[in-house]
Amino acid sequence: MLIQIILVTALAVPALILLLPTRGARGLAIRRLTLLAVLLVGIVAIIWPQMTDTVARTLGVGRGADLLLYGLIVVFLSYSLSTSAHIRRVDRQISELARAQALLEARTRGDASDAAARTTLPVRERPVEEPQQPRALGEDPPPR
Repeated sequence: MLIQIILVTALAVPALILLLPTRGARGLAIRRLTLLAVLLVGIVAIIWPQMTDTVARTLGVGRGADLLLYGLIVVFLSYSLSTSAHIRRVDRQISELARAQALLEARTRGDASDAAARTTLPVRERPVEEPQQPRALGEDPPPR
């Protein structure tokens, strides 16, 4: 029963953190501290594997391996949520940049076409050149 409360809380906290805007230093600090905590738990589990069994029994889980699996699931889901939110933010930024670039190009083209319309010069007609016959391999081009 205790493990269920802990796991639900462990899944709810990252979801809440992702819903709140944390772009600045605070969000970065939370991510770094969370990563540090996960690394420390992993190091402790590697150095003292019997401790995972003790903690698992205390939390109401049968074995330490099961507890590590539950922790891995929590970390994986948190990472997936975080990555998904990051990708949505990057997609939004790319869309905004593409719109801004398209508007800038449209304005630039509009300015150029307006300027060209105001300073229209007569176009000289060039004589139409007759199509050239295909040359054989190694043959010199005809003189002009």
